[in-house]
Amino acid sequence: MNNPFIVLPIILQLVAAVVLMFFWFKIKIQKLLSIFFSILAIGVAVFLLAEVWDNGILITQSGNWKAPFGITFVADLLGVTLVFVSSIAGLAVSIFASGSMREERLKFGYYPVLHLLIMGLQGAFLTGDIFNLYVWFEVIIISSFVLMTLGGKKAQLEGAIKYVSLNLLASSFFLIGIGFLYGLTGTLNMADLSLKVKEIENIGLVNVTGGILLVAFGIKSAIFPMYFWLPASYHTPPPAVTAIFGGLLTKVGIYAMLRTFSLIFGGDEFMTVTISIIASLTIVGGAFGAMSHRHLSKIFGYLIISHIGFMLVGISIFTEVALLGTVFYLIHDIIVKTNLFMVAGLVLKINGTQDIKDLGGLYKSYPLLSLLMAIPLFSLVGIPPLSGFWAKVFFIEGALAVQDYLLVGSVVLGSFLTLWVIGKVWSEVFWKTGEQLPKKAEGIYFDALDRGKKWAFVSPLVLLSLVSLYIGFGAKHVISLSQRIAADLVDPSSYIQVVLQNQMP
Repeated sequence: MNNPFIVLPIILQLVAAVVLMFFWFKIKIQKLLSIFFSILAIGVAVFLLAEVWDNGILITQSGNWKAPFGITFVADLLGVTLVFVSSIAGLAVSIFASGSMREERLKFGYYPVLHLLIMGLQGAFLTGDIFNLYVWFEVIIISSFVLMTLGGKKAQLEGAIKYVSLNLLASSFFLIGIGFLYGLTGTLNMADLSLKVKEIENIGLVNVTGGILLVAFGIKSAIFPMYFWLPASYHTPPPAVTAIFGGLLTKVGIYAMLRTFSLIFGGDEFMTVTISIIASLTIVGGAFGAMSHRHLSKIFGYLIISHIGFMLVGISIFTEVALLGTVFYLIHDIIVKTNLFMVAGLVLKINGTQDIKDLGGLYKSYPLLSLLMAIPLFSLVGIPPLSGFWAKVFFIEGALAVQDYLLVGSVVLGSFLTLWVIGKVWSEVFWKTGEQLPKKAEGIYFDALDRGKKWAFVSPLVLLSLVSLYIGFGAKHVISLSQRIAADLVDPSSYIQVVLQNQMP
């Protein structure tokens, strides 16, 4: 079904960025406008999600060039769900930044670049053309590099160089993979690629192309062994930057795997075995990395890696049950990881440090805030019936169905190691007595903030915690949505048919 309104999320973020540039030095106006556009973005995403749920996949062809010759935008359930979830995360971060970031940094263009970053993410979720997926990835890299270097501190610049270097390497692999696909098929439209790749007799060359794209998306997702750039760079920017990075940037790599492997390489034995091994190593490697660190943001950075491995489990098995788990976990993880890095920012504002050995007594001093922060922490662990629990049931069910006991063991071990890490964080930061801790350095801490800034710190945590609780306690609704998405991924014929306007043979 043709519907030109599916590009509204992209246009809205672009308009927001442009409008905010006109108020470059008027930070208070920027804060209000950013929150306004973020709320509007959620409204647009809800409208699109309802349209796709009721009417099926929506498309629009740029310049009225029919697929596969023109640039196609596609709004299917996977794409619009991620547009919706990323819009919620964007609103939370926009509010959090208004209280947590100093005006000196905001004057460097934080808000316009934030909306350009979200525009890149939503463009990636809605494009139907693999080259334009690459273009949106580049928009994301450029925007994230600017956000990472805001303030120009030495640690930030060092982290940004590592981040950009590895992501540019990933982009090079992505471009090489696209070149292989175009050379093999003569098309870049993903629906058309789905049909033409099946006609290629040289399966080895198809596997090589899939492997190149796996490396590209793997670097961007921080999978084993290509994850070392993430913990080396994500702890350096301000919390309002790391929150959007931790919640969304690695997930766009998982989205790209879901999209390309379901349409182009789905079900291939070589790819499934390779991804299965990588998934297990990523889960365990990330968890052990988290166990070995004391800095909160570094701990959460390694947990990002570990839980990317969980999402790879569904992609490796590639059955409807396992993919249901991946989609559910993807929704849960965006919300929880965004929230966790804001929790780290709030802990920093209260205590002046993120070193858990220099923290303690938080529950005694701030019992209500501690209970609020406990929601994302224990949702991440997956204590039933919180949001992280349900997807793991589907992962184990899917792995047992194909008798992949390595994945079963990895999911169970990764869950227990996550519990150990979060238990240590909770014990050190919240329950440990704080009498013998180092004195705070000079600075403006949480208690000294006015009510408005305190609200800007706390309200995003409340928003995302409520969403996490809904995902957990209202799991049947998220499971129903994820089930439909998983069915479309396993059998993408409706996607292909709608995009190519019944040109399927």
